[in-house]
Amino acid sequence: MIRINEIKLSLDEEEILIKAKASKILKINEKYIKHLSIFKKSIDARKKDNVHFTYSVDVEIALDEEQIVKKCKSGKVSIVKPYRYEAPVCNRKSEFRPIVVGFGPAGMLAGIILAEAGQRPIILERGKGIDERTRDVKEFWTKAKLDEESNVQFGEGGAGTFSDGKLTTGIKSPFIRKVLEELYEAGAPEEILYSAKPHIGTDRLAVVVKNIRRKIEKLGGEIRLESRLDELLIANGFVHGVRYTKHGKTYDLETDSVIMAIGHSARDTVEMLYNSGCEVIQKAFSVGARIEHPQSLINKAQYGEFAEHPKLGAADYKLSCHGLHERGAYTFCMCPGGTVVAAASEKGGVIVNGMSSLARDGENANSALLVGIEPKDFPSEHPLAGIYYQREIEHKAFELAGGNYKAPAQLVGDFLKNEKSTALGDVEPTYPLGVTLTSLSECLPDRVTKTMQSAIVEMDKKLSGFALYDAVLTAPETRSSSSVRILRDEFLQCAIRGVYPCGEGAGYAGGIVSAAVDGIKCAHAVLKDEH
Repeated sequence: MIRINEIKLSLDEEEILIKAKASKILKINEKYIKHLSIFKKSIDARKKDNVHFTYSVDVEIALDEEQIVKKCKSGKVSIVKPYRYEAPVCNRKSEFRPIVVGFGPAGMLAGIILAEAGQRPIILERGKGIDERTRDVKEFWTKAKLDEESNVQFGEGGAGTFSDGKLTTGIKSPFIRKVLEELYEAGAPEEILYSAKPHIGTDRLAVVVKNIRRKIEKLGGEIRLESRLDELLIANGFVHGVRYTKHGKTYDLETDSVIMAIGHSARDTVEMLYNSGCEVIQKAFSVGARIEHPQSLINKAQYGEFAEHPKLGAADYKLSCHGLHERGAYTFCMCPGGTVVAAASEKGGVIVNGMSSLARDGENANSALLVGIEPKDFPSEHPLAGIYYQREIEHKAFELAGGNYKAPAQLVGDFLKNEKSTALGDVEPTYPLGVTLTSLSECLPDRVTKTMQSAIVEMDKKLSGFALYDAVLTAPETRSSSSVRILRDEFLQCAIRGVYPCGEGAGYAGGIVSAAVDGIKCAHAVLKDEH
């Protein structure tokens, strides 16, 4: 197969022209191209007077590929092998079914791999199924009634279900393609297979999650919803089973393999693992707020005169500033045409996050504006000090906003002047439970607010309008990643043999794709059965 990079199309050209452009680069007649597929598609907006699409395509031809590539003499052309996922040889001979704890991205992909290998995994998920969970989340967003076991953080699909469904990642792994293919097979749009910035959208994620569950069940696996892990049953340093609670009743399950794909908000489970003998260490995390702008402003800043072109849709951005007050600031999980959501999982705490539908057609753009917090900033050296620090910030925010899960908010202009906000401007905040205008310095650490202030000014130089006076900051965002790492060895097991800390909650991922990839890796480790 031949890959051709840097095929350009103007906004007014149709994709049907790609084949002709590919044949021209290869210096062959179109009739010799048997099949052409898009490998990657991106928007090139570096020059605002020439915004266009750039493609990489894979072609199969009815000619000698090596000879054609050599003949065309182009650095854009190379021979590649199609990706094919290959599972490891299964060495696991145990009579017990492996258990996966958590049914977010890591747990879902671990479940798929184990089920495909004939291991009939049992997956425990503390939250409810996607439909019931969605009703509970809407109940919270409209009536401030929080269910601590069924919310934005807990339930079928994990925390990523109520997000943009963003599939960008900074990691390099051959398993990324496997993740994307599984999501596409489960109902995600085809464009996730080739878009440079793939996303599924909150509205489509529910369908995807249900179909993944059905696939695992069809292969002999089992998903036990509303089943909260309470305890690992351990003897002589090895796991022998788990104890969990479902509808008020306690059950024991015998096993010798447990993948702990618990997510970054299962704080009680992390404490249980720590008390059970897992080695837990502090890990850097980030704190900040969601910043909301009019989406039209972002479109104009990114696409110039092409801002309203129907092929472009809502623009995004990714910004960072380093060396500010000895710590970095960056934007994260930018949601074009999205909303700021209430993401609490514990009573008496406020947390914000962002999400977008597949269409990304909302009035506002929002993104997390985050500042790195290092372990040296934690209030103590206790391994779980980061968790306690996060919780303290969330509780302060709850009290500052007046309780009932409203969120503290401040206009960017007032934030930069260190003045308490008293009235909104032209940007209407989208946080569903309402905001209380105040000064964010009363709930965020001083070093965080100072860095955010510097960052907004610097980021405005990169993205015109970022420091818009009426833009709204809603806080706090504390759950972008885990504040602990559960140590594991070269076999991906922790100090308790047979237990595999996995994904974001264990400190080995940050986002849907990286968590899913880690789920695959841990499933492979179970199949290899090395101790």
